[in-house]
Amino acid sequence: MAAAAAVMMVGAAMVMALAASAAAPLVTFVFGDSLTEVGNNNYLQLSLAKSDYPHYGIDFDAAKPTGRFTNGRTIGDIISAKLGIPPPPPYLSLSPTDDAIFRGVNYASGGAGILNDTGLYFIERLSLDDQIDKFERTKLQMRAKIGDEAANKLCNEAVYFIGIGSNDYVNNFLQPFLADGQQFTHEEFLELLVSTLAEQLMRLYQLGARKMIFHGLGPLGCIPSQRMKSSHGQCLNQVNQWVQHFNDKVKQLITTLNSHLPSSKMIFADTYQPVLHLIDNPSTYGFKVSNTSCCKVEAKLGGLCLPNSKLCDNRNDYVFWDAFHPSDAANVVLANHFFNIMFPNSTH
Repeated sequence: MAAAAAVMMVGAAMVMALAASAAAPLVTFVFGDSLTEVGNNNYLQLSLAKSDYPHYGIDFDAAKPTGRFTNGRTIGDIISAKLGIPPPPPYLSLSPTDDAIFRGVNYASGGAGILNDTGLYFIERLSLDDQIDKFERTKLQMRAKIGDEAANKLCNEAVYFIGIGSNDYVNNFLQPFLADGQQFTHEEFLELLVSTLAEQLMRLYQLGARKMIFHGLGPLGCIPSQRMKSSHGQCLNQVNQWVQHFNDKVKQLITTLNSHLPSSKMIFADTYQPVLHLIDNPSTYGFKVSNTSCCKVEAKLGGLCLPNSKLCDNRNDYVFWDAFHPSDAANVVLANHFFNIMFPNSTH
């Protein structure tokens, strides 16, 4: 699964990159993990990384689970609504001839990571490599329908949201029974992560992606699943330090890629400090609890909200829904912040 939600702290460069798209309906392609999944894993028969059961979706349309790992909407759902466009559908829900691909697609998959072995114990999930494979198929479908030139133009002008890496820590390096945490130092693991991500971003660029927004990781050491490992429920400082090292390396990577790739407008959205501020100061944002989850979860059973779990009395009081994921109310705060930075002159 994934961890702490993202506030997209972006600069003028992102605003400029999106300005041209803001006038027309935005075409967005989403890559990531359970923070942005909207139901792909529902179509993976053997996947153990699913949220297609109560109480997930209890505050969504019709109060039914959809495969979103929260009680309501994701950040992407909220931003799409503000833009007046439907949220991109899950790739695996589409037929090969579906024209929905021209309005955007969501490839995100709960349990996914940058590394292909991340989330291995979930049996089935779409790693970032898998997601890029699916995007390549999407582009082939576009080319077959509208020709090479139009397909290339659409892909060049679309915006690509990429939020991934949390599981590479939470469900890989930080798990003592998995090989990566035993055979690598953190510096070695970080080098593997960043070098792999570099190849993946290059591949997206070669497929036509130009406006890529990579969401940096939030303070994973402060999410409920990690706090449970401490003696008094405090944040794990070592984990947070590792996350900041990851963010620094990815920021450097994106600067390097932009300097070498023509027309590249990759952006690193720094999420760490804003999310930490939300967790450390919940009352500032209208919340009461940020150190545990609304749904009373059992860490030994994976930290997800099970149908027999007890819920808090007021879901809007909690920053976290389960041991990993923000609540709908927290996603509203984060999405509004992100939107106001991307579109400062919007009337939405």
